[in-house]
Amino acid sequence: MIDKQYGGKPAWRLAMAVVGALLAGDGIALMLMGVFNFGIVLPFSLGVALMGLAWRWAAIARWRAAAPWRQWLWRAGWAGLIVWLVSVAMFFQHMRHGIADLAPNASAAGAPVAIVILGSGSPNCEVSPTLAARLDEGLQQASRFPAASVVVSGGQDFGRLPCTEAGIMGDYLLAHGLVPERLIREDRSTSTAENMQFSREVLARHGVRATDPVLVVTSDFHLLRAERIARKAGFTTLSGAAAATPLYIRYNAWLREYFAYISGWVLGEY
Repeated sequence: MIDKQYGGKPAWRLAMAVVGALLAGDGIALMLMGVFNFGIVLPFSLGVALMGLAWRWAAIARWRAAAPWRQWLWRAGWAGLIVWLVSVAMFFQHMRHGIADLAPNASAAGAPVAIVILGSGSPNCEVSPTLAARLDEGLQQASRFPAASVVVSGGQDFGRLPCTEAGIMGDYLLAHGLVPERLIREDRSTSTAENMQFSREVLARHGVRATDPVLVVTSDFHLLRAERIARKAGFTTLSGAAAATPLYIRYNAWLREYFAYISGWVLGEY
């Protein structure tokens, strides 16, 4: 019988509705805070779909019962979702281990001659919480390695804003005590690959070779991919320092990074 003659199991439908409401509510809250990316849109969309499924369960069950291929499609869809969720869980585990391996070793490659802080987006030309965490971590590393130059890397947000991220980042560092002589601004990049490529070019003009020790500062979720892209850009002696991602957006950021890893592999970024 198709789900108890279309009614479905009440507990299963309730679980879908609750999970869907939580996912959709999380997405709405973050979007109202001005945070909008695929790691937020996808869970929000999945939440809406689950709530719709719980609401229209009987109608969907009747549609499934009308033809065997629809039943097959239904089962294949759920199987695909489960496989995808397992792959996401495995990626998250990989992230945890990778962050633990890289983040504590900021001096493993020797004292850096340059510290490169990567931008993360600056809505309304303001420092976001994620970017502030990166900059604060960069200030700690700048204090730890006082001889190192400090590069802030980030261009315009799709050319729509009257500011560059490097400008905002540099102002933040100067306001928090970094001496101007140490600051280098790279204000053309719009992606991680460009961050690394253009930072290397800027450092070369300041006498820093690609073989010199360089410390990359970024968010914990971003560090593994950034390190791979930096090596592809020509940096050979790298270490990393990870800024903690605020808990309220951590797993959305990790989900976004899941897809960024895939796209980076497809585009040959590392």
